[in-house]
Amino acid sequence: MAKLVIKDLNKIYENKVEVLKNVNIEAGHGEFLVLVGPSGCGKSTLLRMIAGLEDITSGSIEIGERVVNELPPAERDIAMVFQDYALYPHMTVRENLSFGLRIKKRPQDEINERIQTASKMLDIDHLLDRKPSQLSGGQRQRVAIGRAIVRKPALFLFDEPLSNLDAQLRSQTRIELAALHQKVGATVVYVTHDQVEAMTLADRIAVLNKGRVQQLGSPLELYNNPVNTFVASFIGNPSMNFFKGNLEISGSRKVFSFNGLSFDFSDAPTPTKPGSYVLGLRPEALKVLAKEGRESQGAVDCKPKVVLIEPHGHETHLVASIGGQQVIIRSANPKRLQVMEEATRGSELATTIDRKAMHWFDSTEEGGRVNEIS
Repeated sequence: MAKLVIKDLNKIYENKVEVLKNVNIEAGHGEFLVLVGPSGCGKSTLLRMIAGLEDITSGSIEIGERVVNELPPAERDIAMVFQDYALYPHMTVRENLSFGLRIKKRPQDEINERIQTASKMLDIDHLLDRKPSQLSGGQRQRVAIGRAIVRKPALFLFDEPLSNLDAQLRSQTRIELAALHQKVGATVVYVTHDQVEAMTLADRIAVLNKGRVQQLGSPLELYNNPVNTFVASFIGNPSMNFFKGNLEISGSRKVFSFNGLSFDFSDAPTPTKPGSYVLGLRPEALKVLAKEGRESQGAVDCKPKVVLIEPHGHETHLVASIGGQQVIIRSANPKRLQVMEEATRGSELATTIDRKAMHWFDSTEEGGRVNEIS
């Protein structure tokens, strides 16, 4: 395993298109770092630059305390797993696993030992004599991962390796990848556009947008303390609800208004100065009140009109309208589930806001987090 350090990295193509802008990221020994963001944000380009498949415009990349800017891929001590598996169709699984080691002219006994260890770890030891055409998608992906493992690289690079798998197999393989990382203890850089993969696999996540790192931190840090509205909207499924409005402060009285609705937040954490803000609420922060004892559950802040009810078994998602704006409410509370599932389209639900789960952002294009809260 090795430490990865990316300093002031930029990528500009000949047509003057900036793909990456002043990227600074560090992954420690044995860390599982996930690069996540929408299509076109630069995450795959960044991975290819680490691998040596893309030239660097400026900045530096260090792998194991060695600057690798000018080194070809073969000399960077990395292994890359691609989205399309990239297996040799005319070779057996055993031959695919051993190919890189044979090119390096490793002893046959060492090759056999590495193949045996990796194949057992990935549960493909019974497939060694098959060819890729005889394997399922999940098995092919395991072989691609095994080919990387047998090389014992300093750094593993994964480029959306699960995107070709169906939902059930993707979930299963995600669990296997997490377990594999614990066994191998290798440093991993993993690219995905799927924030669920990012949240479940990563030690830390780097969220990219338009070529810039928006935030770097642990999954829970990004979920609970997003630095701007982009991170807040991208991390979390369903996405955060946003309400752009105006906060008025008069003494101890604080009122937030949007779309003709007003909410008394005198007892809630709010920005210290009046003005235009964006209030962010996770779907679970909007709480449907159970029928019994509504009076003792707190003041009703809003009455969303039901648009759609989505039962998910363990929880229910309710699409509703507040002041003409669509929101999503999520709950796993049995009493609240009953109320949500019995609701009809167009009906109003008694709902309150969790005052401890409010996020405030400024109303600029960047939508930065407001930290001065009282």
